[in-house]
Amino acid sequence: MPARSVSAIQVCGVRKSFRRRERDAGAPFWKIAAPKDKVALHELDLVVEPGGITGILGPNGSGKSTLIRIVGTLLTPDAGTARVFGWNVVTQALEVRRHVNRVSVEAAFFKELSPWENMVYAARLYGYTGVRSRVVEILESLGLPGDAIDQPMKQLSRGQQQKVAIARSFLTAPSLLLMDEPTTGLDPRSKKEVQTVLERLRAEREITVLLCTHDMDEAAALCERVLMMDGGRVLADGSPGELCREHGASTLEDVFMDLTGKTLEAEELEEAPT
Repeated sequence: MPARSVSAIQVCGVRKSFRRRERDAGAPFWKIAAPKDKVALHELDLVVEPGGITGILGPNGSGKSTLIRIVGTLLTPDAGTARVFGWNVVTQALEVRRHVNRVSVEAAFFKELSPWENMVYAARLYGYTGVRSRVVEILESLGLPGDAIDQPMKQLSRGQQQKVAIARSFLTAPSLLLMDEPTTGLDPRSKKEVQTVLERLRAEREITVLLCTHDMDEAAALCERVLMMDGGRVLADGSPGELCREHGASTLEDVFMDLTGKTLEAEELEEAPT
């Protein structure tokens, strides 16, 4: 376990852009589009102390997933530095990975293997053996049927597969858990089961969770601290109660509306593929 005195996450002036080719409006289809930089993060500063759940809220394209990937060593920032428990995510990536696990909205599995086999494979990568009882305990706590543990992943529902992804992240006992839209696509009951397990995990041992979501109700229920992002910038930072009081709002959705002049649902529709 990293030293308590060191920040779990420290981001200083991090900037990230992606190059895209966009054809100008009215240009003929055969004309080659000029490359343009799409800025995902604008000189972001962030400190997260160990313990608790910090929510990163915002619509698709707000920069929250880019931030998660940088902290998880999956992306390299164009400028600035990011550290996890004092280790630089670029120059000390292996040290960072020993203390971090990640759950994304689209988790990767060996689809021909069962949840049990996928989790054993992951455990062995981290040096764990003899984990059958622990695997069963975690999967059952997430509400996965007992007879599904030995079925091929491809036969499980989308919600069941996501539960296995979350269980896999719990198995390795990370110090920092990065959760990128972990309950997206789950039915209300499954979502509540995942949230209950996350709350129990937080209560049982020392762990820091960074939760990216566009579900304002989920953030209000789980997070001690909330950062609202839009356009690659942090617009607000505080507890759900503090943000609601500051903006004279009854919900986090109303806070987002006050900050941006638009609803989160409208933003999601604008980002949806056509």
